[in-house]
Amino acid sequence: MREFTFNRDTKETKISIKINLDGSGVNKIDTGIPFFDHMLQQISTHSLIDLDLKCDGDLKVDMHHTVEDVGIALGESIKNALGDKKGITRFAYSYVSFDETLTRSVIDLCNRPYFIWNVKTSLEKVGEMDQELFLEFFKSIVTESRMNCHIETLYGKNNHHIIESCFKSFALSLKKAISIDPRKTNIPSSKGKL
Repeated sequence: MREFTFNRDTKETKISIKINLDGSGVNKIDTGIPFFDHMLQQISTHSLIDLDLKCDGDLKVDMHHTVEDVGIALGESIKNALGDKKGITRFAYSYVSFDETLTRSVIDLCNRPYFIWNVKTSLEKVGEMDQELFLEFFKSIVTESRMNCHIETLYGKNNHHIIESCFKSFALSLKKAISIDPRKTNIPSSKGKL
């Protein structure tokens, strides 16, 4: 099984994380931010990655450090759990509808991080979270896992639906990209290296 356990301690956050890429979506998540926990549960549930994550952050300051550092820790964990990436599908995309909203996520586990966030919302906050924090989370996870990822909401009005569809779409793309293709026995690149 492709698993990784990671601890990340700074003056701003203390994070412990354990992931299993070949799991069934079992999760135990506590960041101190209920809406963020709910979104992380979407990633675990729909990617089928088992995720045990605890973050004690400086929420008395604001949520930024917690959200960004969880993205860093999760990205680092995915990268390490993937190992040499032999046999993975590598490329994946997913569309998710959530009532009036439609979101697309496209992933390439290419070892060259690049992130596009084309998501528009009409409110400053969803739940108690500032909208800009979602971009920071995805940017962190993409950079640390060294993936190329484009997330775009094609249309939608309800801000909760827009954000949740981003997390679900990302999760489904990640599930496919990390999956093992039994026909592939080497690194999934014509160059022989990612």
